[in-house]
Amino acid sequence: MSTATERDEVVKEPSMLKQKEMIADNYDRLTRAQELGLKVSSTYVPGNLNELVMCFDMLNNLPEINAIQNGMRKKSGGLIMDAEKMGHSEDVCTYVKADIGNMAKGAIAPNGKPMPVPDLLLLSYTGCFTFMKWFELLRDQYGCRTVMLHVPYEGDGKITQNMRDYVVKQLKEEVIPTFEEVSGVKFDIDRLREYLRKSAEAEDNFVWVLESAKSKPSPIDAYFGGVFYIGPIFTAFRGTDDAVEYYEILRKEIEGRLAAGEGPVTPEGDMSEEKYRLVVEGPPNWTSFRDFWKMFYDEGAVVVASTYTKVGGVYDYDGFRHDPDKPLESLADYCLGCYTNRNLPTRVDMIESYIDQYEADGFLVNSIKSCNSFSAGQLMMMREVEKRTGKPAAFIETDLVDPRYFSPANVKNRLESYFQMIEQKRRGGGPPARAA
Repeated sequence: MSTATERDEVVKEPSMLKQKEMIADNYDRLTRAQELGLKVSSTYVPGNLNELVMCFDMLNNLPEINAIQNGMRKKSGGLIMDAEKMGHSEDVCTYVKADIGNMAKGAIAPNGKPMPVPDLLLLSYTGCFTFMKWFELLRDQYGCRTVMLHVPYEGDGKITQNMRDYVVKQLKEEVIPTFEEVSGVKFDIDRLREYLRKSAEAEDNFVWVLESAKSKPSPIDAYFGGVFYIGPIFTAFRGTDDAVEYYEILRKEIEGRLAAGEGPVTPEGDMSEEKYRLVVEGPPNWTSFRDFWKMFYDEGAVVVASTYTKVGGVYDYDGFRHDPDKPLESLADYCLGCYTNRNLPTRVDMIESYIDQYEADGFLVNSIKSCNSFSAGQLMMMREVEKRTGKPAAFIETDLVDPRYFSPANVKNRLESYFQMIEQKRRGGGPPARAA
């Protein structure tokens, strides 16, 4: 859910250039929306209904992505402190505070131009209570229309027909009529089907890329590299020809790396040796993203699977694809199946499966101080995964876009201790201690 901004300073692969072009064009259209006669919907990454938004000729703006952009550009720290001076608590999600601080400065986009006032706020994921409060702040700020799609939590670890029907009913009776009123465009289900067909095509190649990490050495890093790979499929491009083309280009690049027996590309070039294969839980830190990644590849540590690359949709674990033959049901299943909408036992099962399938050496939790949606229950999950797999587990703490909560020395020390634990386990040094 980010851009190629940091990596393309060193490595300029065709897929990264393509993604950079897509993102720049999207921000150009957003900041020129009034001039182009286009209306704008603001929504969030988990459960985002990009294909539906496009049916009404509206642009899709995602507040989390704007916060990430400012984090990677080292601008979020000041914005967060501005929001705290306005009365927002230190414990509030830092995406929210970065967004609120940015709005107070005129909501400037990465291209330096003002972001448009949204015509509609679409909340299509309710697994994070913070999202609802964030929407209230946006609504107070902009005074625009709001539509909420209530998505039930998978408390029993599965999607029931009643849950699916409930979401579809809201789509038919509330969401689609509101979009029609705001946009002035009549809903065309055949148009939605075509977008969903393109989504499924891109999703097939996206899953192939993720599963390439089963190879040794892995040609990708599925956490640090993975945040670039998920960008088009999780944001304003799913269902577009651009997304289809991006994943075709990316797949060809990875096929080339597989054939050559090459490891992942890092900001400093090709990774020379794969020493440790990890599964990682939780979002990355964005304000020190490059330094954080370097702590891994300097040690020869490759992340072969991560839960963060499932936050905007789980495609590889249970084979979900957007289905043009069941368009509204497919949108419902997508919203219901996002990673953080699944109960903790299901998430533990998923992590255990990744450790087994990708032959990982260990499991690492990056707990985010201000993100309750991800962080709740992580210690329990870590202990259960460690118990089931016998693989060493470790726990580190950072934050999303608040630089005050990234301690390089502390994180580096914990990671170095963790890699020593893995080495000890390999030598048969008994049950793993915990790097906490």
